[in-house]
Amino acid sequence: MADGCKLGLEDSMTANGGYARPELLLQSDWLAEHTEDPNVRIIDCAAIEGYRRAHISGAVGLPVHFYVKDPADSTYVMPPDQFAQLMGSLGVGDDTLVVTYDDNNSLLAARMWWVLQHYGHTNAKVLDGGWNKWFHEGRSATTHAAHAEPATFTPHVNEDVICRVDDLKARVGVAGTRIFDVRSPEEYNGTSDRGNKRTGHVPGAAHIEWTDFVTRDDNRVLKPAAEIKEMLDRARISPEQEVVTY
Repeated sequence: MADGCKLGLEDSMTANGGYARPELLLQSDWLAEHTEDPNVRIIDCAAIEGYRRAHISGAVGLPVHFYVKDPADSTYVMPPDQFAQLMGSLGVGDDTLVVTYDDNNSLLAARMWWVLQHYGHTNAKVLDGGWNKWFHEGRSATTHAAHAEPATFTPHVNEDVICRVDDLKARVGVAGTRIFDVRSPEEYNGTSDRGNKRTGHVPGAAHIEWTDFVTRDDNRVLKPAAEIKEMLDRARISPEQEVVTY
C-alpha cells in the first residue's frame, strides 16, 4: 500500500477504542477520502441487485455468497488459482488494500475478508457499518459500475485460519478450546434447520447469534468492545482459549 494510503489510517482507528484488533475495521471518514485511490480496492459484497441500485463510488461488485464458492463443490471456497484469477480481474494485486462492505450487518463482507486471509492477503479491512452507515451518513454513491485495471494476485494458502471437520471432532470437550456456534437460536436448539441436513449443535458449543454483535440502529456497526466482552464472558469465551467458530 502506498504511503498516501497509510496517512491518517491509524487516526481513523482510534474511534474503535477497546477492540483487541481495531485495525481490522475501517471507518467511513477515512474511506470517503480514499475512494479514488488506485491502491485501494473497495468490494461491494452484497447481491448484484443492490450494487446496481447504488454503491460506494469506485467499488466493484462481487456477490460473495455465490462467487467465491468452488464450482465443483459449493460447500467450499474456490481453489487458489481460481481465486487469484477472480481477484486479478477485480484489480486486487498483492499490495492492494481491500475494503469489503455489504448491506447485511457485514456478514458477506466478513466472509470475503476471511477468504482473503485464507489466501494470505492480510491487507484487508471491513467497513464498519457497511452500506447502512454510509447511506445514513449521506455520503456519495453512484449507479455506475466500476471497471478495474487487471492486477496480479498471488495466493498463499494459510491453513491456520481453518478448522476442518476431523480437527473439530478432536477438539470437542478438550480443555482450553471453546467451540462457538453463531447461528440462530432455532438452528442451535434444533427447532429450525434453515435448509441444513441436520439440526442441533456440536456438543458443548457456546452460542451467541452473530447478529447480536451488531447495533440495531440505522448504522449497524459493531457494538462497543466492552459490550461484546460482556457477551463473550457470559458465554465463557476468553482470549486465553482456542475458539473455533461455525
